[in-house]
Amino acid sequence: MAMLAVLIPLFMLGVVLVLGRYEELLLPQDDADRREPVGVPPAAATSSHAPAGTPASSP
Repeated sequence: MAMLAVLIPLFMLGVVLVLGRYEELLLPQDDADRREPVGVPPAAATSSHAPAGTPASSP
């Protein structure tokens, strides 16, 4: 019985690791998709000239 208490968690850990590797092979991702650009804050990429909440001026 003590052997089962040791072997079952090790077997389950192995299954989880194998499924993780299988997922990586099944759904590959490029390195560019995994990493965010460095030095570019998310708000700077979509900034406008007027502050948020300011209505547009009419011509």
